[in-house]
Amino acid sequence: MFRDIVERYKLRNIGFLERLIEYLAENIGNLFSAKKVSDFLKSQQVKISVSQIQNYLKYLANAFLIHRVERYDLVGNRMFEIGEKDYFENLGLRNNIIGYRINDEGKLLENLVYNHLLYLGYQVKIGYMQQKEIDFVAEKNHERIYIQVSLCLDNE
Repeated sequence: MFRDIVERYKLRNIGFLERLIEYLAENIGNLFSAKKVSDFLKSQQVKISVSQIQNYLKYLANAFLIHRVERYDLVGNRMFEIGEKDYFENLGLRNNIIGYRINDEGKLLENLVYNHLLYLGYQVKIGYMQQKEIDFVAEKNHERIYIQVSLCLDNE
């Protein structure tokens, strides 16, 4: 798959692609901003434009390695332009990239729930309402469900 992406899109910065895939594997379900990644890399003396980062993410999604999930404002009924989340199509591939980590169970569970919602035929977005996040807003057949994923509920 990696070779397919590199050859198909004639990528030259293979090292960055590898680091980006590892970063995504380590940060399943976290909000992602290409601008923040670009700014961080600039501080490390590595110049990668925001558009190049976005292109690489698009290539990974086109190769079915990741799913990019948009945030949806439930109050304003609008999509956010930044702050998407990424989930892996195949958790086995993700675990192969960085290894299985017992501390990542919550992230893996969230990714698994996302994949299952897709399997069931739902259109899935990340919900956002008044500074709070709803893990998934899923719609199918004019029905909307809200899902919050948690590995453990220790307190109220």
